[in-house]
Amino acid sequence: MSNPNSSSIVNILITVGLLAGGGWWFLTKNPGGIAESPNSGADGRVTSSDSNTVATFPSIAVPDTTQVRIDGATSMVTINKNLKTGFETKFPGAKILTKSSGSEPGLKALQAGNIDLAAVSRPLTPQEEAQGLKSVAVSKDALALVVGIDNSVPSTLTSAQIVGIFNGSIDNWEKLGGKAGKIRIVNRPAASGTRQVFQDLVLKGAAFGTSANFITLPRDATTPLLQALGADGIGYATYAQVAAQTTIRVLSVGGIAPSQSEYPYLRSLLYVYKNPPSPTVKAVLGYALSPQGQTAIK
Repeated sequence: MSNPNSSSIVNILITVGLLAGGGWWFLTKNPGGIAESPNSGADGRVTSSDSNTVATFPSIAVPDTTQVRIDGATSMVTINKNLKTGFETKFPGAKILTKSSGSEPGLKALQAGNIDLAAVSRPLTPQEEAQGLKSVAVSKDALALVVGIDNSVPSTLTSAQIVGIFNGSIDNWEKLGGKAGKIRIVNRPAASGTRQVFQDLVLKGAAFGTSANFITLPRDATTPLLQALGADGIGYATYAQVAAQTTIRVLSVGGIAPSQSEYPYLRSLLYVYKNPPSPTVKAVLGYALSPQGQTAIK
């Protein structure tokens, strides 16, 4: 018969051997002896695998000679300006150079390596993401419906009425409670990120109307759009750019104003970069997403 005590001793020796071997493997794979999170950053902090998080872009110091080039959405002009002021104040000597050529030209300039960040007012397409582009949401914005100050239309419209206007099925202000007269739609160019988001949010991807009442601006800019409204025109713009204008009226949707959190036409405003981000891009995004940067941007 076997000795039960000797069997127990053998089991103990086997267990010790397994533990020792496992410990040796663990230390050789991880010399520091510290278990790593699958999402831990290079500085040891745990970060999300989502690249659009604050933790991915820690706020760091930058050299005085740093220059950052940003181009893109006209709807992000104010955000870019505020980012520039805040960043250059925090890092004296650093410079942010901004342009507002539109979302599509900004993305093309980024792909060509002519800028560091593209300011974009629409989500990236799967094709753009496959090309190595990544986006970070830095703010939210409302797409506001605007008419001239002398337009007789009521101050609020329903979502169905707005869809009817922009798909062309409602073509007279009288049908909306205003004075009789043709509705003139002042639209943004096809390359406009704001137009693409409006088409997705408002028309649910359907096409704009094609009648003679639709006017398409030659470039994506808000000032010419407001100037073209007159007493019979309607258009749309980022709310931040039109909220204080005195020559136009901003309409509510179903009684909800663009300044309210329940407003139906809200979108994210993005900075887009080429992956992997450069140290300069990391520094700017770290500032933009920090509490100090968010205060400056808003």
